[in-house]
Amino acid sequence: MDKKILSRRSFLKAVGLGGATVAAGSIVSCATGEKQENPTEPPVGQMTYRTNPKNNEKVSILGYGMMRLPTVDSQGSAREDGDAEIDQEMVNRQVDYAIEHGVNYFDTSPAYCKGRSEHCTGIALARHKRDEFIIATKLSNFAPETWTHEAGVQMFQNSLKELQVDYIDYLLLHAVGGGDDPEDAMKKFNARYIDNGVLDYLLEQREKGVIKNLGFSYHGHIEVYDYLLSQHDKYKWDFVQIQLNYFDWKNAAENDEDNAEYLYNELVKRNIPAIIMEPLLGGRLAKLPDPLAAKLLQREPERSVASWAFRYAGTHPGVLTVLSGMTFMEHLKDNLKSYCPLKPLSDEEMKFLEGLGSELASYETVPCTACKYCMPCPYGINIPAIFSHYNKCLTEGNAPQEKTSPTYARERRAFLVGYDRSVPRLRQADHCIGCGQCSPHCPQRIDIPRELNRISDYVDRLKREGE
Repeated sequence: MDKKILSRRSFLKAVGLGGATVAAGSIVSCATGEKQENPTEPPVGQMTYRTNPKNNEKVSILGYGMMRLPTVDSQGSAREDGDAEIDQEMVNRQVDYAIEHGVNYFDTSPAYCKGRSEHCTGIALARHKRDEFIIATKLSNFAPETWTHEAGVQMFQNSLKELQVDYIDYLLLHAVGGGDDPEDAMKKFNARYIDNGVLDYLLEQREKGVIKNLGFSYHGHIEVYDYLLSQHDKYKWDFVQIQLNYFDWKNAAENDEDNAEYLYNELVKRNIPAIIMEPLLGGRLAKLPDPLAAKLLQREPERSVASWAFRYAGTHPGVLTVLSGMTFMEHLKDNLKSYCPLKPLSDEEMKFLEGLGSELASYETVPCTACKYCMPCPYGINIPAIFSHYNKCLTEGNAPQEKTSPTYARERRAFLVGYDRSVPRLRQADHCIGCGQCSPHCPQRIDIPRELNRISDYVDRLKREGE
């Protein structure tokens, strides 16, 4: 289980270079947090910017997602339970470095980092001039007790306080479209924003200039997305945040209208700028199965696997900024290299990546992005960690399938030992009772109890076959 990224030796063998020397320094794995020395620094003054058509404001193509902040006791990787103290000094350093290299868009939410993200983001940004940064935050009123007008207003006012600003540059209705079915999703949207007058309040704040741009982030049922866009003449959405990457372009769902291609093109038709989340699909596009990673590294050995996904998202001209949750300085530096400046992909490269995404779809991984909207589980199960371990082993060839395989014993031990190390026994999949409280909150619409049961059965089989 120590093989977290494609090793140099494996890569050279895979692409047929033998003992040849790769020109650039070591490559950073953005998803695993594995730190490797790379002597080259991203250039200053080379950031690519996109223009907001509403006000001609220049927005950095790389946006800083403040969802997974560094923690004091991380020692190279953030704790899965998220209970560790946020390392404010490191947050400050990374924000300073980002601004120095041209990043000006910072995205947060009252819900991120168990409610601590806005506060930490505010501390880091307050040390800079207000015109040096753009703040995006959200009306994250997920719980029914926050669906009153008073609670919505209080949440927005608290965001201003925590972020230490007089206005919000980009305010989002957070994660619209979630629900058990389209009808339930529409009812929840109305309860959160329409029936209580909260959206009317936000529109008033936009008129007053307290909100500069108003939009929404979409997760869920396409009927809600289509409805909100049909109301564009009424609400005049300034932007919309969608999930877009080379996997989701064609493979996000069985329904073509849930794929990123449809979401993006509907915005282009209306000249609404797109803000992109999950360009790495929760890190899955930074830790591809070895055969797929080799195809990328063979084309450009000096670039990280993750950089292809960032360039893919940024190449679409209707994209205003691409968000990345950069826990470590290494993540930030690697992403800056992709966008300082952006070297757009050719049509051939775009099609190549979309084909690679289709190949990835053939791997039976769980489409979890580790957003943690399903957490906390009332029974203590660490859902994201379970899916992350299963996916990681599957893509790295450590998820044994056939007992007759000569590598079965090694793979079996690697999976089981790694599982116990990654997820405490009492938080593993076999403790799921199937209550289903998690699934309605999943932006990827994963049937979480079913997948946990599948993994639990798989683990049980591996244990029995070793007896």
